[in-house]
Amino acid sequence: MASFVFVISLLLLSLSSAVFSDDASFQKLPVPGMRSGPESFAFDPTGKGFYTGVSGGKILKYTPENGFVDFAQMTKSSNSKWCNGALGTAFAGKCGRPSGIALNSKTGDLYVADAPLGLHVISPAGGLATKIADSLDGKPFKFLDGLDVDPTTGVVYFTSFSSKFGPREVLIAVGLKDASGKLFKYDPATKTVTQLMEGLSGAAGCAVSSDGSFVLVSEFIKSNIKRYWITGPKAGTSEDFSNLVSNPDNIRRSASTGNFWVASVVNKVVVPTDPKAVKIDSNGQVLQTISLNNEFGNTLLSEVNELNGHLYIGTLTGSFAGIMKL
Repeated sequence: MASFVFVISLLLLSLSSAVFSDDASFQKLPVPGMRSGPESFAFDPTGKGFYTGVSGGKILKYTPENGFVDFAQMTKSSNSKWCNGALGTAFAGKCGRPSGIALNSKTGDLYVADAPLGLHVISPAGGLATKIADSLDGKPFKFLDGLDVDPTTGVVYFTSFSSKFGPREVLIAVGLKDASGKLFKYDPATKTVTQLMEGLSGAAGCAVSSDGSFVLVSEFIKSNIKRYWITGPKAGTSEDFSNLVSNPDNIRRSASTGNFWVASVVNKVVVPTDPKAVKIDSNGQVLQTISLNNEFGNTLLSEVNELNGHLYIGTLTGSFAGIMKL
């Protein structure tokens, strides 16, 4: 089954690479070399570019002047010939596969949820990532996915898509409607990892509210979004937040409005369809839906992130990142 998943990843990659848009408001940014899956974005606090993780265990930095350049790597092996040519989740256990990333704008530290290798941090200078944790209470994370940093406290929240299946077994997890996903937090002040939620069905993304009062967690398999309260009278409890977004992946906070962007697809047996960017408010109501069929086709959309009137759009298997003017 693992090899089947890899074949499907290659198929999706070829499909996404063949998609072209005539929309002048959309720009494709091809990732260099034999790499794929610019899955998530973190913006440089100076406004000069963004970071993204790709297959083979590399973190790239993009600026309009220089394009994509290598910024960091998850393991020492990430610079090897094997890892530089790795697609999808091939050799992920050796090379790493960055999934969710987010920046602490106060310290400049870049936090990375590496799907098979655990939670990591990268200094502002880049280079080799430092592992923070790959297990809790002796139980390996198995399949990390989404990540966000609380803008008020610097606490890191991250998800595990599944506690039973690894990233190369994602189709099995989806097919069996796995519900072993979890939400964790890491406190840099105490250097401790704590489990906050369990029993999540494909915990893909997470996003902290602008005021730090709650964190949203998407359940990709269940087409649901939950809210976990961080502060206030409901602190430490969770509730259903919205079921209006089909197969939600990463959730990203819009710093300017306090709303959230969600990457959405309609999950089919093999190929995802109908990729959309969906904006929701702090009550879970849909404010805006943007179809991305022309730009991404049958690609597993992973993230929609807003900055300065543009959407930065990532995929799990595609060979490019997209920028769309709102």
